[in-house]
Amino acid sequence: MSTRPMLSRTPSDLPWTTSNQHRFPQRRWRPLLMWMLLACTTIAIFQIGLRAGSPPTTFTVPEVSSSHPSALTFSTHPITRMMDEAEERFRAKVERQSKTLPEAIEEYKRRYGMPPPKGFDGWWEYTRKYDVVLVDEYDTLMRDLAPFYALRGKKELGDYSDNDEDPLRPGSGLDTNGWALGGGPEMRRRIAEVAGVSSIDLVRVRNGVPSTVSINKDGFVDDEVSARARGLKSMLGKCVAVLPDMDFPVNAKAEGRVIVPWDRWEVAGRDATTSDKIGLGMGNRTYIEVVTDDKSNSAHPLSTFRPDWRGEGNVWDTWRRTCPPNSTARKFYASIRSAMLDSATSSNNPASRGGDDGSVPSSFTFAPSTSFNAISFCDQPHLHYTQGHFFSDWRTLGDLYPVLSPARAKGFGDIKIPSHYYYGSTDAYTYGWDEVNLELQPTDRGEVAWGDETDLGPNGEGGVDDRDLTIDPSYDGHTNTANPPKNRKTGKESKRNKIFWRGATTGGGNSPPGFAALYQRHRAVRMAGWDVEGDVEIWIPSTTSLLANSSSSSTAKKSNYNDVPLTAHKVPAATLNKALMDVAFVKANNADQYPGGLEKLMAEHRFSGSVYLGGHWQYKYLLDLDGMSYSGRFMSFLASDSVPIKSTAYEEFFSEWIEPWLHYIPLSSSYEEIYNIFGYFSGIPAEVVEEVYGNATNPETGAPLFPTGTKIPAIPGAPDGDARLRRIARAGKQWKRTIGRTLDLESYVYRLALEWARLCADDRDAMTMKV
Repeated sequence: MSTRPMLSRTPSDLPWTTSNQHRFPQRRWRPLLMWMLLACTTIAIFQIGLRAGSPPTTFTVPEVSSSHPSALTFSTHPITRMMDEAEERFRAKVERQSKTLPEAIEEYKRRYGMPPPKGFDGWWEYTRKYDVVLVDEYDTLMRDLAPFYALRGKKELGDYSDNDEDPLRPGSGLDTNGWALGGGPEMRRRIAEVAGVSSIDLVRVRNGVPSTVSINKDGFVDDEVSARARGLKSMLGKCVAVLPDMDFPVNAKAEGRVIVPWDRWEVAGRDATTSDKIGLGMGNRTYIEVVTDDKSNSAHPLSTFRPDWRGEGNVWDTWRRTCPPNSTARKFYASIRSAMLDSATSSNNPASRGGDDGSVPSSFTFAPSTSFNAISFCDQPHLHYTQGHFFSDWRTLGDLYPVLSPARAKGFGDIKIPSHYYYGSTDAYTYGWDEVNLELQPTDRGEVAWGDETDLGPNGEGGVDDRDLTIDPSYDGHTNTANPPKNRKTGKESKRNKIFWRGATTGGGNSPPGFAALYQRHRAVRMAGWDVEGDVEIWIPSTTSLLANSSSSSTAKKSNYNDVPLTAHKVPAATLNKALMDVAFVKANNADQYPGGLEKLMAEHRFSGSVYLGGHWQYKYLLDLDGMSYSGRFMSFLASDSVPIKSTAYEEFFSEWIEPWLHYIPLSSSYEEIYNIFGYFSGIPAEVVEEVYGNATNPETGAPLFPTGTKIPAIPGAPDGDARLRRIARAGKQWKRTIGRTLDLESYVYRLALEWARLCADDRDAMTMKV
């Protein structure tokens, strides 16, 4: 059996096959040329008309569907179930990790179908010395690197049959290990070529010493140069002495840079159902590089590469070419049609769709994980308007180039590395950083105690809104930490029961212009606005349930949440947002890119003063949203005693190490379930109950449900809802202390460096561990 490595990527990123039927023979071009020119002219005219209109900038609250059930009853709440399943999955993952070097080698061979790289034993010693927990979970790294095993040198490109993958057959273009001939030199050639691109820096290793290098780029000035390269250089510190000479091209930008089109790839052997080795989590497809007529490999020359689009193309138009030829995104007229849809109000989490057939509605369906794998932009191209990375001003690389980036959106080909924000220590991104003594403290000075369950009050009516707390508006968690929020009755510290977010108006570029209103941060701030119009659907216990519990004890009332009917109610969004949310921009970046400019941006979004990182810890819920790319604050949120609610379209190096619903709360990119997430853990504040039931009557007697002068109570959350929320906070904190340490980042980079050394070697067999 061949030891050919499994060269696979996730199904959404690269094609399964490229059939010759999608390639026009040259002899057919001339008869079609006139029709193609006519079609292009028509499309261009249509596009001009399309772009002349601006996308909608006002937020419209989605209407409550009348087709979903009138009541929901369940013995186990879906969030309870997902939390229990997440805990079990993570426990099983930790328990199955290799305990010895031989076990780790066998697991590597089982997953990836080849022996580990040279130096793997040294890396294993590192993991034992520093108590690395997840020693086997590097599938995401191997998926990123797999395509580069297909690279062949210029000579070899003309010496093999692209349907022949037998390494023992002359002319196959593969060595005895099943690796492409000339791959190492070609890898190094592409590294050197891409190093000349603007905003690509090098981390160079020579004689065991790392350095950062910025190639002269014809006078191009970039204020981000070397920030991420310096971070990678530092992360290599513990392993660099054992590494051969090599270069790492590092993306200086947050946005992804590499997009490989569909027609550059095909399935080896045309047999999509077989492979020498199908590793866990690695898919079941093997890829080889498409051989083009251009043997000089200059189909996408970088010598004339320009750093920005300058009105010539955009990320989306390039990205959609990664989709299958028969996909909606590749059918141009369908793409144009979908552009007319109002993406701002659609649910863009397929897992959250429901209600049309009487099933659970989307507002009460909770995302099992973040949106990286939840959205198919190939099948639903209109959803790309809700993601700012498709509008980045930075030109992408249209072929397979090795570029290291801190995060990777679906369909991009960047290789993930840990973010320098996670590795270094700064006031803005690091929990517990003491800038006076320049050391990391286990507890941030702005941290606020969670608050005891007994603080909720004798009838369970307190502790769910700010009216039960004494709040000092000058408390900032940084310069003023003297008066944190406290419970009015007990005088104890207590986190505020609100969903909190502050940030700048980043989120995308301006290529093409006019779409900033639909970017992820803008949508979230408008949705959470305190003066937003319209209603929001929220599911709360029915009137009958409230009557049944009106004279019950706190314990009985809380224990009934899971088995009483929940009914949908339209609640004014402004009322709900004031009670549950504190979400605002603090800075207007590139306001001229927003439709209507700064005046319109300020009018349609809530703005507030800047907040120190330490000021976040007074809130139980911390919303974590993408900006130009991934969120650099996520690790600090995990390290705190608060709970991150994370919505992202990006995969990061740790994505397979962390478990949603155990270490954080995942949120769909539509955000619409966020209100019912809050309701489960923290209940419904009294001011919202008053809005819903203030004028309600007893269906049996006709008397007011709450007579005049009666204090309307809050509705508690699920049984142990607050305790479950606190469990997520503690689990996330423990994960950061044991698996998200700087030592774990270094372990990841160590493994990457060993794999990189083999990929770049003239003799890859010599850089493979002998087992």
